[in-house]
Amino acid sequence: MLGERGLNLVTLARRADVLEEDAKMLRRRHRIEVRPVALDLAAPDLGIRFARAIDGLDVGMLVYNAAYSPIGEFTDVPVDEHVRTLDVNCRGPMLLAQHVAPRLVARRRGGIILMSSMSGFQGSALLATYAATKAFNTTFAEGLWIELAPKGVDALCCVAGAVSTPRFNRVTPEGKRGKAFPMRPDAVVREALSALGRKPTHIAGRVNRLGSLFTGLMTRKRRVEFFSGVTRDIYSDARVSK
Repeated sequence: MLGERGLNLVTLARRADVLEEDAKMLRRRHRIEVRPVALDLAAPDLGIRFARAIDGLDVGMLVYNAAYSPIGEFTDVPVDEHVRTLDVNCRGPMLLAQHVAPRLVARRRGGIILMSSMSGFQGSALLATYAATKAFNTTFAEGLWIELAPKGVDALCCVAGAVSTPRFNRVTPEGKRGKAFPMRPDAVVREALSALGRKPTHIAGRVNRLGSLFTGLMTRKRRVEFFSGVTRDIYSDARVSK
């Protein structure tokens, strides 16, 4: 979507080959400049490496769409995966925002979009650490929204439910995918860009918004039980991580 609007891009991910393939496609399709940077978002020196990646560039927007999401009973997931979940989902967006926000404030314009999840609205079985990190993303983005808005910078938390990504299709049993009501990635992006600058948090998808409204009427206990039941129903036999 950003490429369609003529914005040049810096793309970050661990796999250089995948990044380069995407970069070639974006350059060809939208006639824009794309700088792919192979970078582990859990790296101890993430802040330093990211600063180098954007050195000399007039960065106008940050979109943090990465997430690490092991699925399984808390006691069955190795501790290093829990730590990586914290690093990628919490430490990563904080560090990147810390480098980008001052630039945007100096420009008096720009935007920051952080992706959260419906799982961040309550705890859930099989997703204990991941759900907690998504709660962080929501609260963090809302804090940025109220601080940066008077300085001309828009911030948004985009809350998504299931999205039809390659990983979702890989780890979700085919017969149970419909129970998660997955959205198309482009639909989520379109809603996020439309909501940027209008409010601090946006729940993507009508079904997700109705679901949030309905479960918001439940007690906290019942809400945790409900979402845990749905998660167990879909992923009870899973033991996967991103």
